[in-house]
Amino acid sequence: MDVLDQESLGRWDGLASRDAISRNEAMENISQEVMRKVEVIKPIPPSSPTPSGSPPNSDLNDILAHLLMLSKRCPFEDVRERCLRLLQGVQDLGIRIPRPLGNGPSRFIPEKEILKVSKVDARTQSIFEDAFAALGRLDNISLVMGFHPQYLESFLRTQHYLLQMDGPLSLHYRHYIGIMAAARHQCSYLVNLHVNDFLQVGGDPKWLKGLDEAPQKLQQLGELNKILAHRPWLLTKEHMERLLKAEEHSWSLAEVIHAVVLLTHYHSLASFTFGCGITPEIHCDGGHTFRPPSLSQYCVCDIANGNSHANHNDPLSNQEMCGEVEVLMERMKQLQECRDDEEASQEEMATRFEREKTESMLVVTAEDEECVPSRDISRHFEDPSYGYKDFSRRGEHVPTFRVQDYSWEDHGFSLVNRLYPDVGQMLDEKFQMAYNLTYNTMATHKDVDTSMLRRAIWNYIHCMFGIRYDDYDYGEINQLLDRSFKIYIKTMVCCPEKTTRRMYESFWRQFQHSEKVHVNLLLMEARMQAELLYALRAITRYMT
Repeated sequence: MDVLDQESLGRWDGLASRDAISRNEAMENISQEVMRKVEVIKPIPPSSPTPSGSPPNSDLNDILAHLLMLSKRCPFEDVRERCLRLLQGVQDLGIRIPRPLGNGPSRFIPEKEILKVSKVDARTQSIFEDAFAALGRLDNISLVMGFHPQYLESFLRTQHYLLQMDGPLSLHYRHYIGIMAAARHQCSYLVNLHVNDFLQVGGDPKWLKGLDEAPQKLQQLGELNKILAHRPWLLTKEHMERLLKAEEHSWSLAEVIHAVVLLTHYHSLASFTFGCGITPEIHCDGGHTFRPPSLSQYCVCDIANGNSHANHNDPLSNQEMCGEVEVLMERMKQLQECRDDEEASQEEMATRFEREKTESMLVVTAEDEECVPSRDISRHFEDPSYGYKDFSRRGEHVPTFRVQDYSWEDHGFSLVNRLYPDVGQMLDEKFQMAYNLTYNTMATHKDVDTSMLRRAIWNYIHCMFGIRYDDYDYGEINQLLDRSFKIYIKTMVCCPEKTTRRMYESFWRQFQHSEKVHVNLLLMEARMQAELLYALRAITRYMT
């Protein structure tokens, strides 16, 4: 794992500067340091690899992995080129250098389709530079979200504020809460990122041994984390009271709001990570190797990198899938005509909601198998067996949450803004951006109004959480979302760790990858808002 100490932080900081001279100076310092370390190591003969396939000097190992990441991911071309030259220079001296594992930021989307860092428009370039300046990396999540720069900008602004700007919680608490939330879904990608960030901001390494080693105050969050992630409808004001009125280590209201926003952010980001098949960062565990490549590995990687994806050049396959899009468009047109002709009674609308909610409980998520979390991940949370599946199998009833009684716009937004200024506004902009984002296209069709489809997806997710909009006809959902799509949605929202490549490929087969990423943004934001509604309602009830 790439854990960089405080001294080494300065080593990389200069590379994030927008000033080319500062970047050049930082690169000179790094080059000199690397060469000093290389000089004290004898060249490793190719015939006698070390047992791990990596150099015996772990500090050099970390630096070389970081240089590899920068050579591929830094948004500044001069830094990418210098890092590449430095790595080649090290290799010429007989030191083995790392290479990336896998192809690109996603296991589901061919690398060539994801925006190459070196070939983006001015706006996206500026967003990437800002992200790199803030975190010292341009992560795989940002690269995949780069299909939608407007959304990415809003997402990064919000995340930066939550993690790094003034707020009720200390910086190391924020990253630890991120670890706790991501671990609920066994998302090692996010856990690893935030373990590094936690240590960089001065977090105590002992806490990483397990939740029981963390302060009592953080341990008290375990119950809230568990319920929010899997069964948010069970949250009550008593859960909030236990945090806010604890005899020792109690939380303030502002701290609880900050924690709730972080937990819901990382639960839903875990959904996006699994839903888009995000791969480990190049410089983290699982992102690189020092072992030499074998020919067979390359073949496997090529196959895994999209050549097995639905063949768009096969005319028969193309025709069949094209029909899928046109059927969907025709249904949207018919539903619009029905809306214009007649309006169902309130009783009928309520019945349709209850029917859809019940049916959503019966949709089976992914392959029906146990996902046992590794000790590495499960130590960051309590009660690993607690999940969504146990609930649905027992046939317990999800109560109906009427948006007319408690909504984000009328209630949640103002509560967050009051206790954690500006965050309500940022979240609202992010929700709106995901919900309203459209290019008026569906697969190869242009000038299409997709609002009906976007609303059906958003409302279906809220329906799974028991949330009802009185003015929406839930009969539309079955017309617009087919079974394979519903399975994907439910798995990604409720049990994201079970999402598979096959599931990603089986829905909307004729649509672009950028459209599927947009679906994932909708699912992520709808899930976050659903969790927030339950948590904020519980806080409001505690306050009144």
